Amino acid sequence: MMEQLVNFVIRPPRADYSPSFDLLSQEFLLKSRKFTRKDLQVLNSRGHVLQCSHYTPLSPLEDEPLPCVIYCHGNSGCRADANEAAIVLLPCNITVFTLDFSGSGLSDGNYVSLGWNEKDDLKAVVNHLRTDEKVSRIGLWGRSMGAVTCLMYGAQDPSIACMVLDSPFANLNNLMMELVDVYKIRLPKFTVKVAVQYMRKAIQKKAHFDIMDLDAVPVAKKCFIPALFGHATDDAFIHSRHSEIIFKDYIGDKNIIKFDGDHNSPRPQFYYDSIAIFLYNVLRPPDALVVIPEAVPELQFYDDALDLNDVDEDTLFEMLRAVRPSSSNTGSSPAGCTSSNSLGSESKEESLSQTRSRWQMSRTVVPVELTGNDNLSSIKDIDSDGFEGTCSFTEGSENADHPSHANTMSLNEGDKCWAPRVVGAGHASPSCEQSFAYAPSNSDDEDRMVLEAIAASLHDVDTKEAEQKSRNEAVRHVVTASTNSSRLDTFRQRLRSTVFRAARRNDSK
Repeated sequence: MMEQLVNFVIRPPRADYSPSFDLLSQEFLLKSRKFTRKDLQVLNSRGHVLQCSHYTPLSPLEDEPLPCVIYCHGNSGCRADANEAAIVLLPCNITVFTLDFSGSGLSDGNYVSLGWNEKDDLKAVVNHLRTDEKVSRIGLWGRSMGAVTCLMYGAQDPSIACMVLDSPFANLNNLMMELVDVYKIRLPKFTVKVAVQYMRKAIQKKAHFDIMDLDAVPVAKKCFIPALFGHATDDAFIHSRHSEIIFKDYIGDKNIIKFDGDHNSPRPQFYYDSIAIFLYNVLRPPDALVVIPEAVPELQFYDDALDLNDVDEDTLFEMLRAVRPSSSNTGSSPAGCTSSNSLGSESKEESLSQTRSRWQMSRTVVPVELTGNDNLSSIKDIDSDGFEGTCSFTEGSENADHPSHANTMSLNEGDKCWAPRVVGAGHASPSCEQSFAYAPSNSDDEDRMVLEAIAASLHDVDTKEAEQKSRNEAVRHVVTASTNSSRLDTFRQRLRSTVFRAARRNDSK
């Protein structure tokens, strides 16, 4: 169970997608304008290759630089989550840049860090866009982990024009404590606190960051970038009070929008409209080119017995084009031809609906059915220096240990699901009910367990003190013996010296 919770933080299910089918096409039509997707790679400060995409108009307005919004996905997400953002912002002449963070999607890396290392990935992307002469102002749009990433980076770079923060968490430690209650994980509170410390040391060892550093409140107190907050009212994973706490201490210009739904639900249209208006007012893109759509010929109905040979080719072509439905195929055209994928209608709602039918927004989930033989005794390996133990998942290239296939799972398999620890050959992992068989069922049982835990801790202290006293006595005995030996040698030397002097006096007489 403990390992599953650790992997929930730093190794959630990795988004599995195909750029050819799950991203918007290389060329597509939106509101009678053509746009393009350019795929590229950016190298972060840790040497990881980040897979990125940049959505821009196919024919820019007189080569005038356009503002760009960087979309930052959640902890189980990928750059395909930015499809909806592209649909919302491209018609406003705002380009959209999106990436797979390190440890997510198709990018390098084994672990995510819920914003700590991701802010360095975001810095690498911003530096790349600063060198692009076709990009003017830069804004940020993040969701969940991505929102915390935007906030932490924005406090370091005041040149960012604006931010959209969707469902950020205020403090990771507090969030983890809340999830114990939300998902009814039956553990006494003192055990949870010890478990969090265990997770902290395990995460520091594997992913090289401290969960206690992920606190957005002090960051909000020194960030002056205009920000639009958004949060679902029924979000049980990250409660809306997290956004309220950050919003209260945020120094810059700010606004907050509440909407129906939960953490993973599709965002309503009025929320997207509010984002578009906010970003348009701050980023000030050039006016969009007005394109008059081609006139659709009036439908003509012909008798079934009509001989099509009597109809000229131009008329037949117009008939077919008028009744042909909008294409939703996102694949590549055969023979290497460029395919223009039309998102169809002039309605933004219908375009979003078509996009959602192609790729559902990545979901953040918690492994509710925690299984394994980990309970309070599983934390016995914590020593006075912090952490000591093993993990059932391979460390990967960053922490190159030699994994044993008998009790480890490959990282690729671990990316997609949580799995119970393999106890060993011939030993099955106990069920969830067995793991919590001794969990308290009421407050009296919890108080009893607390007293037992305190008594056990005092017993351990007494045992350690007795062992230390024994060691001190042994050392004292050695020191005393050494001192006595030294005194005896001194006495012997003095005795010899006295006898020698007496002999000399007798000789002289």
